[in-house]
Amino acid sequence: MTRAQTLIMFSMFLACAALSAQAQTVTACLAHHPQYIEGKFEVTYDAGCTGHDEPELDPVSSAPGSARDLTWTAVLPTGGQHRVSDVGPTFWFGGTVSDPKSLFGQSFVELQFYPDSIVGKCFPDGAFSVAFAPDTYSACSPVVRLTATGQKGVRHETAAFNAMLEDSANPGNPLAMHAGDTITIHYFDTPAHDGYHITVTDLTTGGSGTIILNSPSSGPLGPAFDTQQLGNALGWGSVFDTPLSFVWEIGHASIFTGGDAFCVPGQTFCDSYNAASWAGFSPIQIKGVTFGDGSAPTSWAVVSNQGGKAEVANTCSIYGGAFCIFPWYTLGTSGFHYGVDYPDNRKDFGRANQFNITEQCGGPFGANTTFCATTIIK
Repeated sequence: MTRAQTLIMFSMFLACAALSAQAQTVTACLAHHPQYIEGKFEVTYDAGCTGHDEPELDPVSSAPGSARDLTWTAVLPTGGQHRVSDVGPTFWFGGTVSDPKSLFGQSFVELQFYPDSIVGKCFPDGAFSVAFAPDTYSACSPVVRLTATGQKGVRHETAAFNAMLEDSANPGNPLAMHAGDTITIHYFDTPAHDGYHITVTDLTTGGSGTIILNSPSSGPLGPAFDTQQLGNALGWGSVFDTPLSFVWEIGHASIFTGGDAFCVPGQTFCDSYNAASWAGFSPIQIKGVTFGDGSAPTSWAVVSNQGGKAEVANTCSIYGGAFCIFPWYTLGTSGFHYGVDYPDNRKDFGRANQFNITEQCGGPFGANTTFCATTIIK
């Protein structure tokens, strides 16, 4: 066999291996990243669950009830030279909920959208299983809480609730959304106070689905705060943010080709920190937020629970090379994006410098224990 034939055979082997991985149903569990104070406050996850980098976008408002009734409008990303799932297994719309069985009476919900995926099951422990489906999205809604372990200073993060976002026209089946679809995500409380209702509507297809956060063990999981103000934050979290936010979870390899492995900047299978990977697809377009009274955010803020560029400095000798960037939020003519500067860019807010690199805000654990949010639009 010639060298050329050997290279062709090897390339075919890699392609087949990738296709085989994409054909499989895979299971993962994405936890919420908690506060960490060595020797004083440490958290263990359920087996198989990982949490990592959760850079977020916060719509800010002091309007009464703004954290009780909020609707996001967004356009789903579209794959190109890179698949959307290459940079990580999920982005989510979520926030703090009340829960009498969790630390500080608070748990955290993530309506997790899985790129290139059809959900098979959302498990009670917060995990999910998906099958590869290019440019398709489906969702689960894990709610996680902190419980005592009996060991001083150590808490356990476990699921209080999880449900599939089902197609209202086809109960028992996931609501399948597609690249380029315009969707709305409506978080709202009701007079029954039976937990947040989360309704997703695909404006492109007319499909919709609703999840009601009512836990078998904790009861209704409703709003923990009334207003979308900075500082109305998860007590056991690590950021000084708003009650509800958008997050693109990074620091995980592709669930289909990398097994959702925890990863860090500098690792060449960690596309989360690779500019070319983000530039290789059309980004999410967050068109805006509308509150229940019809008003819009008075400002927008961003925050990273890992300190943005500070995390890259831990494992990359130089910032900015391949697999050594920290993605950032931008404002384009089509809305807010996350990733890199895209062709419609209007403002990039200092790129990765938009994220504070040290903890300079406070919380239940004292001063300088949380990362402050940066206001990018007033």
